Amino acid sequence: MGEKKGFFSRLASGLAKTRNNVISSIESIFTGSSNIDDDFYEELEETLIMADLGINATTAIIENLKNKVKENKIKEPSECRELLMASMREQMSLPEDAYEFENHKSVVLLIGVNGVGKTTSVGKLAGQLKDDGKKVMVAAADTFRAAAIEQLTEWANRAHVDIIAQKEGSDPAAVIFDAVTAAKSRNVDILICDTAGRLHNKKNLMEELRKIDRVIEREYPGAFRETLVVLDGTTGQNALAQAKQFNEVADITGIVLTKLDGTAKGGIAIAIQSELKIPVKYIGVGEQIDDLQKFNPDDFVKALFAVDNN
Repeated sequence: MGEKKGFFSRLASGLAKTRNNVISSIESIFTGSSNIDDDFYEELEETLIMADLGINATTAIIENLKNKVKENKIKEPSECRELLMASMREQMSLPEDAYEFENHKSVVLLIGVNGVGKTTSVGKLAGQLKDDGKKVMVAAADTFRAAAIEQLTEWANRAHVDIIAQKEGSDPAAVIFDAVTAAKSRNVDILICDTAGRLHNKKNLMEELRKIDRVIEREYPGAFRETLVVLDGTTGQNALAQAKQFNEVADITGIVLTKLDGTAKGGIAIAIQSELKIPVKYIGVGEQIDDLQKFNPDDFVKALFAVDNN
């Protein structure tokens, strides 16, 4: 429980920039408006869009809020706070089976452009699953960056998990082939693969992911598949654009949103789910191994509005 509480307070301080930027404006709309009218909703809408919630999520949240206000016969703007929080939460619900891969022999691919914290996320995830008693292996298939291979090796050593790697410039699909073969023979529960992140050349990336996919399908057909795209929260709408592009080339099952502690654009967590209908499954708010955690929509909204997490 202590760890969860610790993460919540880090999340709350991580979202401080977003809170100061946005939520303070929302609070002043609540206190500054004398009644709930078109102007009130319009101001609220503008503020949410500024927070990088995007048009889609904002429209849905405002509609939802209007319905709740009607249903509950709310007259005072100040009474809308709880309803707004509930509307935001509803935009981010996670499916029941969001982390189903943990219960199977599975292959988890992490994809994302360079610099978003992808290799680090592989390491953190591996460490956490290992701590949960899983037998974990990592594969260094981001072979175009020597630094990625070194970095992942360091994480693997720190987390005491096996790593399969080849030298810089090797064929990523060949690394995955080795890793899948090793994972099967060593009876590994979860194989986590770091893959190359070059979105500017979508055709190459697509080819590469297809090759990797074929290898896994052929060599490990029974494996449960999870494909997570790692996005840098500080890039706001740009992260959303990246997610859309990756979604065209791979079957994305979830999002890892990193660096939320460095941004005033925390609303992007809501925008991504609303636009893409792909759940955010993990969020990162720092450098430590436990600074990457499963996403909890309720905690996220509470942290955003600085409500105590009891």
